[in-house]
Amino acid sequence: MTSAIPLLLTLGIAVCGTSLVYLVAALGAIAMRSARPPVLSDFRPPITVLKPVCGLEPSLYDNLRSFCDQDYPVFQVLFGVRDADDPAVHIVKRLMRECPGRDLGLVVDGRIIGTNYKISNLANMLGAAKHDIVVIADSDARVEEDCLAAVAASFEDRSVGAVTCLYRGVPVGGMPSTLGAMFINDWLAPSVLVGLSLQKLSFCLGALMAVRRGALEAIGGLDSLASYLADDFMLGHLVARRGLGVALSSYVVENRVHEPSFRQMIEHELRWARTMRTVRPAGYFLSFLTDALPLAVLVTAVAAFLEMGLHLPERPFDFDAVGLGIAVAALTLRIRLHYAVRPVLGIEGPVAPWLVPVRDLLSFAIRAASFIGRGVSWRGHRFAVQPDGTLHARS
Repeated sequence: MTSAIPLLLTLGIAVCGTSLVYLVAALGAIAMRSARPPVLSDFRPPITVLKPVCGLEPSLYDNLRSFCDQDYPVFQVLFGVRDADDPAVHIVKRLMRECPGRDLGLVVDGRIIGTNYKISNLANMLGAAKHDIVVIADSDARVEEDCLAAVAASFEDRSVGAVTCLYRGVPVGGMPSTLGAMFINDWLAPSVLVGLSLQKLSFCLGALMAVRRGALEAIGGLDSLASYLADDFMLGHLVARRGLGVALSSYVVENRVHEPSFRQMIEHELRWARTMRTVRPAGYFLSFLTDALPLAVLVTAVAAFLEMGLHLPERPFDFDAVGLGIAVAALTLRIRLHYAVRPVLGIEGPVAPWLVPVRDLLSFAIRAASFIGRGVSWRGHRFAVQPDGTLHARS
């Protein structure tokens, strides 16, 4: 058994080295995105924006207002709630009073078509949508007035069935929100760009996604997403399976991240992790390779522990020194990535490089925990994520 330890540690070092390659690739993908000019077009088809809302969120008025103030010739914005007593209704009615020249509407409908209540809300709104291009945007998303024009540009290519956008996390108060935003900025966006350098986009990102009405009908409508937690992923996935393109817009959406507590932040990220584990099991397992710093720390710590407790046979190299070197390299590259994403995503405000190790170790722990159990918490309800990615309610 002792003779196998050097081989296992060598394998661990190799995995850590692969993680460093990922960080270099992420920096390269960010640089390529920065160098790529935005897609410009005069293509301006009429658009309907669907905005599902549920309860009051921080900055809800400003978030919703940003979609009403678009510099775009013909567009409709529909807001949807399940309950007429939802406090968000007052915000929507205020917007409708303040923007009399805009085509705004409110749909109140409690009909449920599946365990994903947001999709039920969207399906209830869809009947009132007037236009062929449908944009779906979360209530915590905020945009500038050129958003719809940028998204529409991708649809000039008739082979494109759906469009999605990267988004930047902007924390709304507190350390949990700051760490939650770092997950989006430092991990999610770079990993998407690295993936795009290897294969075509075949999923959507939930902050903002757009789809042709014909493509939506071809996949079975919103009913086909009604019981999936990862409805954004599945929308793009099903559109791609129909042979239509999924495009990544040059536009970057602002996502207002509000995590009232560490517990809620962890529950939120664990829900996302367990969802992705079910819909992309192989890819999700390999996502451990993105955890360069935690892996390097783990391998170095294990090597040091074994060195103290066991008399190891002759080793091919000094595991402690190599592991420490990889950890330093990983930290250096991660901090560089923390800075590099800022201009590409349009992130303003102070940097927080000292939080990089905290964020990475937290991500590693949540990723490990995601393999234990299938339960998730979503807006006060408990669900189990099934192997096919669907949600089943728990009592």
